[in-house]
Amino acid sequence: MKIGELLKSEFSISFEFFPPKSQEGEEELFNTIKDLESLRPTFVSVTYGAGGSTRERTRRIVHKIHTETKLTVMAHLTCIAHSKEEILEILQDYKNIGVENILALRGDVPKGDFQAPKGACKHAVELVKLIRENFGGWFSIGVASYPERHPESPNMEWEIKYFKEKVLSGADFSITQMFFDNSYYYRFVEMCQRENINIPIIPGIMPITNFNQIKKFASMCGATIPQKLVEMLEPYTDNPKETAKRGVEFAIKQCEDLLDNGVPGLHFYTLNKSKATLLVYQAIKHKIPFRALSA
Repeated sequence: MKIGELLKSEFSISFEFFPPKSQEGEEELFNTIKDLESLRPTFVSVTYGAGGSTRERTRRIVHKIHTETKLTVMAHLTCIAHSKEEILEILQDYKNIGVENILALRGDVPKGDFQAPKGACKHAVELVKLIRENFGGWFSIGVASYPERHPESPNMEWEIKYFKEKVLSGADFSITQMFFDNSYYYRFVEMCQRENINIPIIPGIMPITNFNQIKKFASMCGATIPQKLVEMLEPYTDNPKETAKRGVEFAIKQCEDLLDNGVPGLHFYTLNKSKATLLVYQAIKHKIPFRALSA
């Protein structure tokens, strides 16, 4: 099913996974998927490694979810390290197996002396255009959004301008980078509305279970960690159980505030684990709007 169509009629709950490197990791992932499938999410997504490094693993996990579960799956696709011919081959493969949803991303530029392949899509907007020009409406296309701006953006005005280009090129919805201060999300949505950008913008939520790991992620993507959250978690850096407990408590309050302010959905970055996400969901489910989900 196309995510863009589903979002027109229901509040969305979704989960993001990454393709494991080992058979043991894959088994753990599908145990997580089994746990979270009971929540009947609107969709799940599978990430794509920097420079296309997980191309085959992403494809295998997407195919397995698509054929062995009842879940609607979205494949992430980055373009910076692929030729257009390679991109079209990947997309045709997804179409052939019946996958209808793509998250179109530029992807991180590989480190070192990197040169994009000749004719490559160097920005996500070019990838969105390529998909629409070659596959029409077959794929529902999602794109990323950055409430605190992309690390390469000079300011929020530039960020909104570029985001609007992706929408005008054919994006159906957006998922935000993780954030921990909801005011950034509300400001971003208001700026989009002033520019007549009206696609669903789903907030990305990261329940914190490892503070050092999250600090690293946040520094890479430019997400602000509020001082109150630092003070809450820093004393327990060496206490994983207490960190997870407090991280989940923070995520619950964050989600409750977002729900009170009418967001179109919640997208959870699971890190291939289910416990924290399940705890957050159970705590907020009474606030979640009616979801017209199929059996």
